[in-house]
Amino acid sequence: MKITCIGGVGTVTGSKTLVESNGIRILIDCGQFQGLKPLRELNWKPLPILPSTIDFVLLTHGHLDHCGWLPRLINQGFDGKIYCTSPTADVAKLILLDSAKIQEEDAKLANEKKYSKHEIAEPLYTVAQAEKVFPHFRVINPNDIIDLDAEIEAVFTNAGHILGACTVELRLENKVLVFSGDIGRDNDVLMFPPIKPKKADYVFLESTYGDRLHPETDPKLELEMYINNAIHNGGTIIIPSFAVERVQSVMYMIWKLKEEKRIPNIPYIVDTPMGISMLGLFTANKKWHRLPEHEFIAMCKMFTLISDYQETIDTIYNKQPKLVIAASGMVTGGRVLSYLERYIQLPETTVIIVGYQGEGTRGRELLEGAKEVKIHGKYYQVNAKVIEIEGLSAHGDQKDLLNWLSDLEEKPKNVFLVHGEDEPAEVLQLKIQEKYGFECIIPKMGQVFEL
Repeated sequence: MKITCIGGVGTVTGSKTLVESNGIRILIDCGQFQGLKPLRELNWKPLPILPSTIDFVLLTHGHLDHCGWLPRLINQGFDGKIYCTSPTADVAKLILLDSAKIQEEDAKLANEKKYSKHEIAEPLYTVAQAEKVFPHFRVINPNDIIDLDAEIEAVFTNAGHILGACTVELRLENKVLVFSGDIGRDNDVLMFPPIKPKKADYVFLESTYGDRLHPETDPKLELEMYINNAIHNGGTIIIPSFAVERVQSVMYMIWKLKEEKRIPNIPYIVDTPMGISMLGLFTANKKWHRLPEHEFIAMCKMFTLISDYQETIDTIYNKQPKLVIAASGMVTGGRVLSYLERYIQLPETTVIIVGYQGEGTRGRELLEGAKEVKIHGKYYQVNAKVIEIEGLSAHGDQKDLLNWLSDLEEKPKNVFLVHGEDEPAEVLQLKIQEKYGFECIIPKMGQVFEL
């Protein structure tokens, strides 16, 4: 059996792991690279094997860094089945269409304003190409055994994190391989805790927060303080947020604060069409989250939900203090950029970062104290207050990741640490070796392992 780490190693984006066994090729996730330019450029390069020779894709969840390269895969010849849960299929459809639309718009804008280095800027894929992914989805139920081949089985188990997210257990050649996907938190506001594996010969574990413990502070209290301070100063609060799960988590906490009369009566706005669509998925997938229906309905009523872009423009130029939640979460695209173009230069503005910021993203630049940021080819001075609330992340921290390994009945032959930058992976490697004595490997991009 051969494992090739095509992506999602040394970085938190571009997740792709190829498993080859007895002539069958299985791709675990097919994510898009984000962040640093050298990483983004990998999206334009071909895979080390022909996509037409891949038999199956097993999709852990619907985030762009796990599903965002599927249109390219299919455009280049993949004609197999993509197995995932029902919510993952729905989330992936929303995310792929949104991604394609943004790329088409960005390419059009770059061509009109001529700020692309290319003679003609092209999208990575189009909306039409994204739509060609959907017929390949095969929806499965968690804990069911899926027969991929006469001697290959797959089982999906709940990983928390976002709606439909799962860990994938692959049984083949008398071995059990467990691919964690993204592990949620044991005490998440909306999601149930992840299910821990019992058996594994080899584990492929994400390490996003391998070097970090989420603070013990109450994120709701932090939100209360920052919102009240900003409004007292006559400013607007902008919360860049991932449309899937994070928007809904932030909405829930803000709604609770408003119910408890701890924050003022100002406009509370959600401006992300995909985030609004996700609210419908929460209604349709009640068994995947712990939010009571009556609270969910009340929460949605409190917010002004914006889909039409003219409403976005009107909201941007309304000088009244307000709170806006808008995608994208790493400030790499989406409507949040339009708000930042207007508000990032105003000292009374508060930008609250509520999720992981990949290397090379605008969100990471802002967190690291950038004095200016480039948006749509133009530089803007950063005079706004930029703060981070770590406790709102949907990723498990070091403690959660270590705990996820605690139910293994026997020592695995190896734990491969993937989906993490080098330093977090190295710290987690030491912690796993100290706590469990497991052999840990940190793969390199393109590295091949024979098991």
